[in-house]
Amino acid sequence: MDKQFFKQALLTDDFCDLRYQDFSHTAIKGGRDEIDEVSIVRKSGGNVRVLSGGGFGSFAFTDPKDIATAFREAKTASDLNPGKEQLKRIPKNTARVTVSPTMDPRQQAISQKKELLEKYRKLILQHPEIADLESQYYEQFTDTLILNNQGGDIHQEELICGMTFRITAKRGDLTQLTRLSFGGNEDYRELLDKDEEVLAKVRQTVDLLSAEPVKGGNYDVILDSDVGGLFIHEAFGHLSEADNLIGNKSLSSTMSLGTSFAMENFNVIDDPTRKGHPGSYIYDHEGTKARPVSLIHEGKLTGRLHSLESASFMDEEPTGHARAKNFGFTPIVRMGNIYIDQGNSSLEDMIASIDDGLYLFGSAGGQTSGETFTFAVQGGYRIEKGKITHMVRDLALTGHLFTTLKNIEMVGSDVTFSKAGGCGKGGQILIQSGKGSAPIKIKNMGIGGQ
Repeated sequence: MDKQFFKQALLTDDFCDLRYQDFSHTAIKGGRDEIDEVSIVRKSGGNVRVLSGGGFGSFAFTDPKDIATAFREAKTASDLNPGKEQLKRIPKNTARVTVSPTMDPRQQAISQKKELLEKYRKLILQHPEIADLESQYYEQFTDTLILNNQGGDIHQEELICGMTFRITAKRGDLTQLTRLSFGGNEDYRELLDKDEEVLAKVRQTVDLLSAEPVKGGNYDVILDSDVGGLFIHEAFGHLSEADNLIGNKSLSSTMSLGTSFAMENFNVIDDPTRKGHPGSYIYDHEGTKARPVSLIHEGKLTGRLHSLESASFMDEEPTGHARAKNFGFTPIVRMGNIYIDQGNSSLEDMIASIDDGLYLFGSAGGQTSGETFTFAVQGGYRIEKGKITHMVRDLALTGHLFTTLKNIEMVGSDVTFSKAGGCGKGGQILIQSGKGSAPIKIKNMGIGGQ
């Protein structure tokens, strides 16, 4: 990419920025019978924004020769907005960020990646009660140039690779589904030597066929780190994205800084600078340097995630959380690595504190509607008189976010992050989005079952 060419194209009268990317995505996918898809997609292009007349206008292009047209179209779109709005804080960062993984996936042959995926597939499918399997290797590399006409100049590489599996066990008419993921960062080495983890997940999936269906009702529960990460990402994290608050008076009132949401020992952080996770990065796609944001500190709302525009609108500091799926999209506010921080309770003490409840493991997706949520989990265990007893299945947890936060009683001492990223918003599926949690104990949680 020709940086000088792009710099010369920047307008000087109104604020404008340009993001140009070389993008590549590799996918190897297999069903139950075979690996049936190998694809490598490479593309390059840019996206320009102009702030003029009242708001941003944007235009995407693939041929650098069209850059003048792109700026003209972006300015035309911007001028259609009434009023006048200017950014209060504009990043003037200059940096070159390169990736340097211990084992670079780009240096591994496609045949090696396919062979590794096939090895794990065979381990899973050797059990006779595994009825179906979806498996995938993914790898994404972006080389991004971010310029603005105020002096910002960021050239940043980003790399992520991983493997995901959806495992289905069947016995008669009963089926059970679990998920397993590796990687979620730039290091291919973290995909190797996972045989024991694969076999343990197979055993767990098959064991669920013999598990007892849970009876629906309210229980004291412990969420493992995977379920806790899903909960804080989906139920709370999106409410912390400041662009969701603009124009929503009711939500803005609810999400007033200083509001008490949980006990004093409860803390939530979003930290893109925490290395080695799906949502790790240095600069966002507006050229703002990412920083950790304390969202909830000692139970009180203390922060939110911002783009340049949302920060200006709310008269707060940008946080470096504006990102886009690729050059075909404009940046919007997205989570980086959101997680429930460690508390001071051991898992053993959390289990011992429950007379009749559940330990839930493995997220399986879900949905939110405003302040309410419903999440499926892969499975669980009954807790009786302070001890884990037998496995249970067919579980979903449902509730109201702010009631649930108030009902959190204990937070574990170890934080674990999911190896699988991914988040959808505004028509953009972003694989570079991480989540994690310490185990948490919640009283009186609504559990759907039989």
